[in-house]
Amino acid sequence: MRCHTCGDQTSPDDNECQNCYTPHGQPAVTPGLPTYSVRGIGLAASWAVGATALCYGVVALFPLIGVVLAGRARESQDPDMLLGAVLVEVVLSLPFLLAYLTAAVLVIIWTWRARKNLDAFPGALPHLGAGWAIAGWLVPFANFVVPARVVANLARDSLWKRFTPGLVSVWWAAWLAFSIGERLVSRRDDRAYARLPEQPRFDTEFRWYADFYREAIAWHLIPLAACLVAAGSLIVLIRRISVAQEQRIALGRPAWPSHAGWPAPGTPSGYPHPPQPGVEPSPGAAVEPTVASPQVPPGSGGTIGA
Repeated sequence: MRCHTCGDQTSPDDNECQNCYTPHGQPAVTPGLPTYSVRGIGLAASWAVGATALCYGVVALFPLIGVVLAGRARESQDPDMLLGAVLVEVVLSLPFLLAYLTAAVLVIIWTWRARKNLDAFPGALPHLGAGWAIAGWLVPFANFVVPARVVANLARDSLWKRFTPGLVSVWWAAWLAFSIGERLVSRRDDRAYARLPEQPRFDTEFRWYADFYREAIAWHLIPLAACLVAAGSLIVLIRRISVAQEQRIALGRPAWPSHAGWPAPGTPSGYPHPPQPGVEPSPGAAVEPTVASPQVPPGSGGTIGA
C-alpha cells in the first residue's frame, strides 16, 4: 500500500505513513474542508519582510550621516545643521514604519491561512486554534510565545517533521532580540540626546554631538544584526511552508473527469485503449444485422442485368 500524500510504501504494522504521518487510507486533503492558497500571500509577505529589513538597515546606519553633519556643524558653528540631522532621521524612518506595518499585516494573513490548511490535512496535529494565528501577534505577553508555537506547528505538519525545525528557533530568538534590543537602543538614544545642549555654542559642545552619533553606531549594530537574521530565516520558512502546502493541496484536487472512449490518464499514445462499458454486446444477445444494402443474387445476363 502506498501513502496518498507522499507516495511512500507503507507497512500494515503501522497506523500511519512513517514519512508524512498521514493515517493509512486517508487522502492528502480531507474532502469537504476548505483550503486556502498561500503561494501569493507568502510571496508578498516575503518581499515585505525583506523590504522592512532593508529599510531598518538604513535607519540603523543613520548615525554615520549624523557624524558627518555634526562635523560640518562644528566647522561652521551652525546649530541649525544639527536640526537638519534630526529631520533626515525622521524622513528615513517613515519608509521603515510603512514597510513594517505592511509586513505585519501580510505575515498575519499568511499565518492564518496556513494554519487553517492544517485542519484539512489528515495526520496534522495543531495545538492552537486558527484564531491564535491572529491574536497571538496582538495580545500583550502572549505575543512573546504564541506566534512561535503557531509557526512551529506549521513547520512540523507542513514539512513532515517529528520535531520543530531549528530554523524556527533561530527566527524567533532573532526576532525577540530585535524587538527588545531596538526598544532599548531607542530609549538609550533618547536619554543621551536629551543630555546634549539644545543650542551648542562652543567647539566642545559640537563635539559632544559627534561623539553621540559615534556611540550610537555601535549600539545600533546589535538590533540590526538580529533584524537581518530574523528576516532571512522567516523568509525561508514562509517559502518552504508555502510550497509544501500548495503541493499537498494539489494532491487533494479531484482529477479531471474523462469521457467514455478516451484513453486513461498516462496511457501512451499508440496503445490500444481499454474497452469502455457499453461497447461490447452482452453475452447471448442477438446480433442485429448491419444497415447495408442487401446482396441480391445475380440474375441472368450478368451483374448489370438485362
